[in-house]
Amino acid sequence: MNDFARRVLDWFELYGRKDLPWQQAVDPYRVWVSEIMLQQTQVATVIPYFEAFMQRFADVQALAAAPLDEVLHHWSGLGYYARARNLHKAAQYVVDEHGGQFPQDVEALQQLPGVGRSTAGAIASLAMGVAAPILDGNVKRVLARHDAVEGWPGSSAVAAELWRLSERLTPTEQVAAYNQAMMDLGATLCTRSRPRCGDCPLADTCVAHAQGNWQAYPGRKPKKPLPVRSVQMLLLRNPHGEVLLAQRPPQGIWGGLWGFPELAGDADPLAWCQEQQLGEAQLQRELPPRRHTFSHFHLDIRPREILLHEPGWRVLEGASSVWYNPQQPDERGLAAPVSRLLEELNS
Repeated sequence: MNDFARRVLDWFELYGRKDLPWQQAVDPYRVWVSEIMLQQTQVATVIPYFEAFMQRFADVQALAAAPLDEVLHHWSGLGYYARARNLHKAAQYVVDEHGGQFPQDVEALQQLPGVGRSTAGAIASLAMGVAAPILDGNVKRVLARHDAVEGWPGSSAVAAELWRLSERLTPTEQVAAYNQAMMDLGATLCTRSRPRCGDCPLADTCVAHAQGNWQAYPGRKPKKPLPVRSVQMLLLRNPHGEVLLAQRPPQGIWGGLWGFPELAGDADPLAWCQEQQLGEAQLQRELPPRRHTFSHFHLDIRPREILLHEPGWRVLEGASSVWYNPQQPDERGLAAPVSRLLEELNS
């Protein structure tokens, strides 16, 4: 075992996190779900979602058999909904192609939808003891600072260098504890801002610490201004107080979730209602505009509540549209802005 790994493991034995929900009753399914949830999301946010998810989908068979809409409902609020869709697809793949048993090697795990090299390494090492390196955001930060690897980790050359470091430093024994320790170091000591270098077991050999410029590593993504899109969300209500929801296409933003009909920012909503043969429509009020930011653009939302006095039934012909009672919510996947607007309507 190399000196780097030994120091990391000694620190983990004393200070590492060992009571997270997915560290109890460890198996590949629980580790896999936790790793997918933890992508782009902090531990404190993930814990209640993970516990509720496990309560409903106790194993890969339960997840594979569940309707996608129910999976999305349990994901509502976590964001990056492609993760949930891939999770559902991957569960079905494990059941159909592997008899409900997760593959035992990293290459086979990478065939699962939504599972990249680092996630596959985490599942293999944490749940199966396979000596596989990982490179999540926390590990990238630790390695980039320790060896002063310059540049943004999202570039192929920098990522390749960090992978070489991870491969060289990952031990062949105690790999589950080591990988968990590296993630813990990044999450609790080697943080993005105000790292606790005085408590770090790697401080003596950390180049960034010696240089006094930890903030230079890892390099930041080149900044581009995010484009802005505008949309009207139509909160169409019938005389019973129900709201029309439509299911979004499976691909694209909020894919597969339920939301309000949307119009371009300059379109006439009452004219649209007439074109859709929804009966007499009356604009009730405009709710406060709001902005929802995705990784690649801002979405400016202008919600408009419209009363349909005698709504046509054409909107209910397909399963992709429903009248939804905000006072009696069901298990339906809703995007976060839609959930908040329904709460505003209900109040």
